[in-house]
Amino acid sequence: MTPIALTKKLLIVFSLFICATSQAVAQDISLFQQFNGRYDYTAIGNTLNSEENGLEATCAILTSSTASLNLNSNQNIVAAYLYWAGSGLGDLNIKLNGITINAERSFADALDADRVFFAAYADVTSIILSEGNGDYTVSDFDLSGVIPSYCPTGTNFGGWAITIIYEDTDLPLNQLNVYDGLQSVPTFLSITLDNLNVLDNDNAKIGFVAWEGDSGISVNEQLTINGSVISNFPLNPANNAFNGTNSFTGASNLYNMDIDVYNIQNNINIGDTSATIQLTSGQDFVMINNIITVLNSQLPDATINTDDYSVNCGNNSIELYYTVYNTNSTAILPADTPIAFYHNNVLIGQSVTQNNIEINASESNSIVLTLPDNSDSNVTVLAVVDDDGTMSGIVTETNENNNTMAIEIELLVIPEIMLLPGVIGCNEGFETTTFNLFDALEGMDLIMDNISFFTNLEALENNAQSIVLTEYYTSMPETIYVRVESPPCYEIFQFDLIVENCPPYIPQGFSPNNDSYNDWFNIQGLYDIFTEHELQIYNRYGNLIFEGDNNKPWFGEINRGLNNIGNKVPVGTYYYILNLNDSNFQPSMGWVYVNY
Repeated sequence: MTPIALTKKLLIVFSLFICATSQAVAQDISLFQQFNGRYDYTAIGNTLNSEENGLEATCAILTSSTASLNLNSNQNIVAAYLYWAGSGLGDLNIKLNGITINAERSFADALDADRVFFAAYADVTSIILSEGNGDYTVSDFDLSGVIPSYCPTGTNFGGWAITIIYEDTDLPLNQLNVYDGLQSVPTFLSITLDNLNVLDNDNAKIGFVAWEGDSGISVNEQLTINGSVISNFPLNPANNAFNGTNSFTGASNLYNMDIDVYNIQNNINIGDTSATIQLTSGQDFVMINNIITVLNSQLPDATINTDDYSVNCGNNSIELYYTVYNTNSTAILPADTPIAFYHNNVLIGQSVTQNNIEINASESNSIVLTLPDNSDSNVTVLAVVDDDGTMSGIVTETNENNNTMAIEIELLVIPEIMLLPGVIGCNEGFETTTFNLFDALEGMDLIMDNISFFTNLEALENNAQSIVLTEYYTSMPETIYVRVESPPCYEIFQFDLIVENCPPYIPQGFSPNNDSYNDWFNIQGLYDIFTEHELQIYNRYGNLIFEGDNNKPWFGEINRGLNNIGNKVPVGTYYYILNLNDSNFQPSMGWVYVNY
């Protein structure tokens, strides 16, 4: 890449990131990834410097370099992280064994406005898994157009390192933490590593990827952990920790970069959850980019996933399905680990794990939660494992910050009731009649199998005690509710059954001969309907011969006059006056023929 092309590339990448006249802000070292199990790591890398930088050094830099990976057959790669760094604003597009690598994250630091430095990160696990042991070459890493301005102050450098995390069944159960960022000295730097869990400090270790350390500068240079000086003599003496070495290979020619690892079993205590690293330097400018700790650990790690939920129309109860995992762990998660469920920071349900959950295993269950009646239709439920209902846990875990999972839930609100016109039926006696309930839905495009009728809303909502004889439903005036299934919910309709007195049907003859057929003046729609009616029968001479009412129908007998009371009338035509005593109807008059 030409200096002009490189300059354009750097300006595009960093134009919004750093101003040439201001000092870059370092990124604090913090936890990036955690591995719990039978894990350890190694690291490879190389410098682009052909010699130690300095005032008398050659102002030149390589664009590629190579390092070798040699893992044992029982060391199975699980992750590989590439870090590269150098002077200037940065080359964020390089190659590893000919494969283009783009920075996934970048870091920046500076001594002053004129001396700015960068670091970059990319996950290269797939490449390392594919190629395995052998040589790895970083190329197209071109800082040649940048470093001339750095050479006069001896701050010209470039280099790369790959940290490889592997699993080995012969290892003890470890907690391996990967931290990264970009922080520097001189003169004093303090870094606190959290998320530790020290169960056993045997063979505990800490590793660093650092940039720009000079082997020839050791003015007040000292590395401590928890207040104690650490060293790895003769490779990393106590007064010159960052001096261009690789602790894994014993190399001492990694000019202006370090891949170091230290045993710290005497510098960290069982039960510690954090460690403080301090670096002092009176002259040497050193940037810490990557830190890895490996500590014995036997702890579970409870996490929870909200898998699914089910709700019913108009019901604030939710059946929530969830799974508790113990994947990133080094011990079983015990039975009766508490689980709490919250809505708007209010506890709405509790449960516990039913069984011991082994390493990398899980357990699924469900719980019915009831939300407050005034809840919105869209709610968020927070599930928290290892929570006794007070936001406090009872299980010590490898990671105490991954116990929660939220789920968005949409309640099925009771639909608005749609009113339908009433269904009118003629009174068949005592204010009752027979209805076909489907008449209320006439003209609506509905599937009969999806329709149910109910006499009250509670039964409708519970979908219980529906009306069975829907086409021959005998009823007094009442309100009917219709449930029409419309997944995932249903629709509600409402209509009234109306009973009215209809005009009676008056026959024109009868034969009172006691043959059980047409034996009386059967005025249909009269008796037990117009209960206050009055019936008068006259003979052809205009004489009143019978008076009847709701309890006294006419069987052809005479009950008025001086003679023949109780006798049957002779064959002939008789006249009637029927007064229904209903304001909606006028009296009826007509004739009826009696024959035997």
